[in-house]
Amino acid sequence: MKMQQFFEHHGVGSNPFAQEDAQTDPVFKEHCIASTYHPTWDKIYGDPGDPSTSIVFGEKGAGKTALRLQIAQHVGRYNRTHPNQRLFVIEYDDFNPFLDRFREKVGGRQPGQVLAQWMLWDHMDAILSLGVTRLVDALLANPKRESAPSSDIDRLGIGSLETALLDRPQQRDLLLLAACYDRSTAEPLRQRWNRLRRKLKFRVFRAHQFLALGIVVTLAVFGLIAGLGKWDWLASRWPYVFAAVGWVPFLLRLSRWFLRARSISKQIRVLHREIGPLRSMLMAFTADELVNQPLPNKQRTDDRFELLSKFQSILSSLGFTGILVLVDRLDEPHLVNGAPELMRALLWPMLDNKFLKHPGIGFKLLLPIEMSSFIDREDRDFYQRARLDKQNKIPSLEWTGEALYDVANARLKACANNGQTPSLKALFDETVAEKRLIDALRTLRVPRHLFKFLDRCFVSHCNAYTDETPCWQISSATFESALALYQRDQQAFDKGVGAG
Repeated sequence: MKMQQFFEHHGVGSNPFAQEDAQTDPVFKEHCIASTYHPTWDKIYGDPGDPSTSIVFGEKGAGKTALRLQIAQHVGRYNRTHPNQRLFVIEYDDFNPFLDRFREKVGGRQPGQVLAQWMLWDHMDAILSLGVTRLVDALLANPKRESAPSSDIDRLGIGSLETALLDRPQQRDLLLLAACYDRSTAEPLRQRWNRLRRKLKFRVFRAHQFLALGIVVTLAVFGLIAGLGKWDWLASRWPYVFAAVGWVPFLLRLSRWFLRARSISKQIRVLHREIGPLRSMLMAFTADELVNQPLPNKQRTDDRFELLSKFQSILSSLGFTGILVLVDRLDEPHLVNGAPELMRALLWPMLDNKFLKHPGIGFKLLLPIEMSSFIDREDRDFYQRARLDKQNKIPSLEWTGEALYDVANARLKACANNGQTPSLKALFDETVAEKRLIDALRTLRVPRHLFKFLDRCFVSHCNAYTDETPCWQISSATFESALALYQRDQQAFDKGVGAG
């Protein structure tokens, strides 16, 4: 008996439980993302008009990635209805590129040795890099491509009218941020930076005055020789000495910004920055434009906080009143590889109250449940620094049997044929009471285990019958047998000796 026959008999067009990852689940992304929520959704999402921080702990398959997708989708909807009070979303969920660069710069063979050197400013550099790159992409995007984005949060809707609202100091700040943090590989960085400068109509003539002085002095010396016809002077060293004097101010400036660019390249440990192009971009500013300006050239957070505030000011002028940072998939980087101690080393620097409560920014930290036990063992200094009592903490992303039952019914209805209203109970015969069904689902704990179990249950039932003699309801014996086998696999997975 084919599973498709079984579902079509009950008015379901396709298997609602075939996918287990929200990232690649069309049923969730097309139907359930706007209608199926965890009971603590309102507390986690908060008020987009005043972004706040939430720290959520959940086991694998509890729906952390689904939460991230739902938050992004709801923010996109909010932005469409509040064009002058939008939220700028930064999805901080792919740590591998940053960790790869970090490992190259700090050295160390063992992951523990590498991550022991990871600090708060490294997180801040990574987040600024994601935000600045996304903003520059939007500013330089092809209008046709920008009008048809791949998702709601990709559409920033920034045009020439909005960029004209940036004054020269903000233009300088954006170009400075782009020089330090833009990580796009679509084109050479210097070329992309110049396109941004032209888009902003930022003039740089004054910054080249020392270069112009060197050229003028050189032309004047050799022009004088040519005018006087004293070609024999070229045999002495004095014409070259006089010409070289004109280049001294430029060479001093060149060396100063070379050293500054080298220190920036060294201290931004999560990105690869070529010193030459970075030095060239920094020299496009005049000395007075960069005096007392923060640069990420030291191992400290002070400069990063100032740069973050400058980034917020730019976004505010473009119609974004807040920033939302979505942190997910902490256990997936290959340097971490699911090890709780390594996840702790990567996460702990971020748990800083000054950072998490930075005005105008909300963090949604969707963390593995293993991190919760580490927090319970921390000392007083950690709690004083992190102030988790102020961070809207969700100790466990738990699902009741009733909630999982509702999730299953919602997915069945999402895949229903026109006019059909299938339910989970209707797939089982009368010997499987609704209470028994809910009690069994409670033991599965999370949606991923729910989907896996139901899919196995349907496969077991369909394999027991032929196409000529189908059976349209699953018996109690099949249900209990499939549940027992799955619970055994689930226990092995919990102990770390099974694939789940």
